[in-house]
Amino acid sequence: MPPAPLPPAAPDSPGDWSDGTIAAALQEASPPALIAALVMLTGDPGIMRPEFLPSPLALREDSAGLDPEAIIELRELAFDLLRRLREGSLQPVPPLSRGQLARTMSFCAGEELSDDYVEMMLAEIHGGGTDDYGIAWRNRPSPSVLDGFRVLIIGAGMSGLCAAIRLDEAGIPYTIVEKNNAVAGTWFENSYPGCRVDVQNHFYSYSFEPNHEWPEFYSRRPELKAYFERCAQKYGVEERIRFSTEVEQAVYDETRAVWKVDLRTNDGSETIEVNAVISAVGQLNRPKIPDIPGLETFAGPVFHSARWQHEHDLTGKRVAVIGTGASAMQFAPELARDVDRLVIFQRSPQWAAPNPDYGRLVGDGMQWLLRNVPGYASWYRFLLFWRTADGLHASLQSDPEWPHPERSMNARNDMQRGILSQHIERELEGRPDLLEKAMPHYPPMGKRMLIDNGWFKMLRRDNVELVTIPVREVEPHAVVTETGQRHEVDAIVFGTGFQSHRFLWPMRIVGNGGAVLSEVWGEDPRAYLGITVPRFPNFFCLYGPNTNLGHGGSIIFHTECQVRYTLRCLRELLESAHTSMECRRDVHDTYNRLVDDAHGRMIWTHPGMATWYRNEQGRVTTNSPWRLVDYWKMTREPDPLDYDIT
Repeated sequence: MPPAPLPPAAPDSPGDWSDGTIAAALQEASPPALIAALVMLTGDPGIMRPEFLPSPLALREDSAGLDPEAIIELRELAFDLLRRLREGSLQPVPPLSRGQLARTMSFCAGEELSDDYVEMMLAEIHGGGTDDYGIAWRNRPSPSVLDGFRVLIIGAGMSGLCAAIRLDEAGIPYTIVEKNNAVAGTWFENSYPGCRVDVQNHFYSYSFEPNHEWPEFYSRRPELKAYFERCAQKYGVEERIRFSTEVEQAVYDETRAVWKVDLRTNDGSETIEVNAVISAVGQLNRPKIPDIPGLETFAGPVFHSARWQHEHDLTGKRVAVIGTGASAMQFAPELARDVDRLVIFQRSPQWAAPNPDYGRLVGDGMQWLLRNVPGYASWYRFLLFWRTADGLHASLQSDPEWPHPERSMNARNDMQRGILSQHIERELEGRPDLLEKAMPHYPPMGKRMLIDNGWFKMLRRDNVELVTIPVREVEPHAVVTETGQRHEVDAIVFGTGFQSHRFLWPMRIVGNGGAVLSEVWGEDPRAYLGITVPRFPNFFCLYGPNTNLGHGGSIIFHTECQVRYTLRCLRELLESAHTSMECRRDVHDTYNRLVDDAHGRMIWTHPGMATWYRNEQGRVTTNSPWRLVDYWKMTREPDPLDYDIT
């Protein structure tokens, strides 16, 4: 059913809706989101004029590729309609039909979208309500049944907090154990200079807890950490977290259908029993440092970006950065401003996209639109969803007829390559030496797509050297390459990623028949929907195998899908008085064959590069091959026939 009409916005004070406030806010509006909100407000599809059609390749959200004259005309139209809304002369209209929603979505995306996005958009308009992303009881059990069912959540980062909030809504008791002494996971642990999100914040936030006061479009670590801290406090999660507590082992008791979990705390150890376990430890939280001969002999500080040692002042020092991935893209330009010399050791170059919104402040006008214009925030979030995620998915598919498979996957991917190459060439104009080192040869999106944080400008600095010869060894005061060249440095910072294939490590998880999960998986972890594994009943993974978003998008969106699925699995147990559910082997194997088949046609199996997305056998173990809308549908309702339920 279409959602109920959105109520008119109520200004916080009379001045909030002055002509000047409205006019100033419209200067900062996203044209596609504004058009969609106006159509929703008036029911008039005539607002979707040809001159207002956005370009799907536009880089700036505040122009969307429209001609300046068209933007002026759109603002004038919106100004008149919002004044009428303020004065009460704009009459309420019925909610848009599914067909109208579909046409509006396609117009504002600048390209034809399939109808399967409509249902998902309706859930987004609802604001991530319980019926859309929660447990959705069909026959709610009695309080005594709910009180007798205990859930353990491992980790108080983004995923763990989401699971806790939804469990609380459902009335299911839970406890969180967190190895750190605070919430926020990634945003607690990573404190390196320049640390910020690389997904626009208005999409990188819970659907049920939008934040219209983000200070930047891509906010920094302090704001992100504070957001999750506020969520934990607002929803009463903090009081149920056991901090500085780590799971050493969880063993399933088949006869009693409970998990016995061994915990290690500052005071010693203990064992607790729970009916279900939700692992929310993530994929990228155990740093990976390469085994370089002589590293232990280095005389200065050595640390990983995820364990930044702030007690060491690197100002005026000679610093080696080993690794050039997503974290290095952020912290290296910051270091370059303060150090005497920065030597960057690069294994392979990275594609990095220009993004004018990266580092840009969110103006008061944009915040006003998000708070006050009905539908604007939901449409803005959806358009970010499309432009930064599913809108890119087609460009990652292999076209067997494409004549240049060595450089790109298809015509659209080749167009992306052209745009990105031109950016690098402009940034490094006059420096053919750097251009040769910094220009990737593999297809764009083949590795994690990065946002240019001044990386290429940094490479031009006199105090920065880019080294592409592999490191052979480390001496007490130098890093030595395979050609024997010594680079004398005072400190070494690793930006070499994480133990991405060692899911749930170092915990020991023991299921039915004594099966040890780390041994079952080895270096090839697999799970049904990335969530459940045969022989491990009532055990659910968030951000498990093949759920990383390599093609873009918000991992929070993916997490909400996984939490919804997990809670509805628990619903199958609680409503029917069952004690356990275990994923069937044939269902698990069939799903993973589909995953592998899909990856076989995608960019991450391209032979022209190495990537942490693949294990040593070449199988993609981390990334999801699906569009976000596909995964949203897959995880909407569990099929009891997929499980052996006891």
